Amino acid sequence: MSDVIEPMIHEDQLPGHESELDPKPDWRPRYKGSDRLKDKVALITGADSGIGRAVAALYAREGADIAILYLCEHDDAAKTKEIVEQEGRRAITIAGDIGSKDFCEQAVKRTVNEFGKLDILVNNAGEQHSDKDIRDITEDQLKRTFQTNIFGMFYLTQAAVPHLKEGSAIINCTSETMYAGSKHLLDYSATKGAITAFTRSLALNLVDKGIRVNGVAPGPIWTPLNPFGGTDPQKVPEFGKDTPMGRPGQPNEVAPSFLFLACADSSYMTAQVLHPDGGDTTSS
Repeated sequence: MSDVIEPMIHEDQLPGHESELDPKPDWRPRYKGSDRLKDKVALITGADSGIGRAVAALYAREGADIAILYLCEHDDAAKTKEIVEQEGRRAITIAGDIGSKDFCEQAVKRTVNEFGKLDILVNNAGEQHSDKDIRDITEDQLKRTFQTNIFGMFYLTQAAVPHLKEGSAIINCTSETMYAGSKHLLDYSATKGAITAFTRSLALNLVDKGIRVNGVAPGPIWTPLNPFGGTDPQKVPEFGKDTPMGRPGQPNEVAPSFLFLACADSSYMTAQVLHPDGGDTTSS
């Protein structure tokens, strides 16, 4: 019998469709490509929307082919595939639950079969649920949040490592909540702490193989994750306005951190975390 809790697709309108957001997040790369990922292959989880879509778009502009992993937002995933192909690169879409080890193994296998290799793993997908009282967090929600946010990273990394080689990169998406805390995102924040520790430990584990492992800890970014479950609906209009910059970030303001950590520009960096957060964690 499987211990996997089914995805909370109907909980808080999760996972959420970018196509339904107004205003739309800005995923478009802001500059011309320079072949920093020429002929690389990247597998990106949660690449259908938000930060994942912006990373896919930027990676494609820099020359990478993309495997787009997502749960069930087929319209969003199709749009990301179109974006990648418009940049002249190949893309495949793979729908499924990264909380399932079997799915993660099959996703990596299909990526390697389609593209012939794997150079970059971006563990970006995540879920969050807002709860004012720790007693409101159900056992299923707790298990589900950890399955998506940290178990999925383990499963995908376990499947990917045999295909990675010297010069490959793994980039994990943690969060400012790991550093600043969040009184309404207790289970989510706990997973992000685990992700940061996992990132630093995995970097040490793989350094002898020439595989670099780093993380990105975004602040409040305008993506489906927040208005469709991670933020109190009454507070959505004020989302991100309490940062030192006075606004939420856009996905295309986060994607360059993922690019830097994936390419040779960061060749002397591993076990590090970048903070595109509008100055939020500096004021915590």
